[in-house]
Amino acid sequence: MKTKKLVAGMLFIGLCLVSQAQTKKTTSSDPDNLAKDYFSQIMGVANNAMTNTKLYQFVYEWLGTPYRLGGDSKRGIDCSKFSLAVYENVFNTTIGYNSRNQYANVKPIGKSDLQPGDLVFFKIRSKQITHVGVYLGDDKFAHAASSRGVMISNLNEAYWKRYYYNGGRPIDDAKTMTANAGSNDDNKNLN
Repeated sequence: MKTKKLVAGMLFIGLCLVSQAQTKKTTSSDPDNLAKDYFSQIMGVANNAMTNTKLYQFVYEWLGTPYRLGGDSKRGIDCSKFSLAVYENVFNTTIGYNSRNQYANVKPIGKSDLQPGDLVFFKIRSKQITHVGVYLGDDKFAHAASSRGVMISNLNEAYWKRYYYNGGRPIDDAKTMTANAGSNDDNKNLN
């Protein structure tokens, strides 16, 4: 009987030590790593693919915003205004006010070379570009969809795969994109 109590006591002490070690490890972690872990789970992007916490935080703050053609606020926004807002607020860069204009201002990037922050363009039932999103990594992109507002989708979903046109990186930022605070101007948009 004493042996059972001794073994149980030792197990209890061992569990307490392991629990305490895990707690210390978690609380002393880098805040950026904690943010990356959180956004990784929310957005379905591997933690090691997350290179710009500010990008993921901005997207997270807009998730669920309703779609509104020409909209540029949390009350409603369209796809090109959303990508414009991302670039103005995260990269301190203006990229154009509609998806076709934005495509004219990028260096085309192959799908396999996309990096977080690159733009992804679609030709949905048209010969012209009609939709744009912001690439997040792991084939995920954020965009303002007319059906569900700002959301995250996968480039490998049949719908998006069918209409995918090309990726692009703004010409001014083709070498490096830095995360600096910017402003969000109210401008007209054709989507």
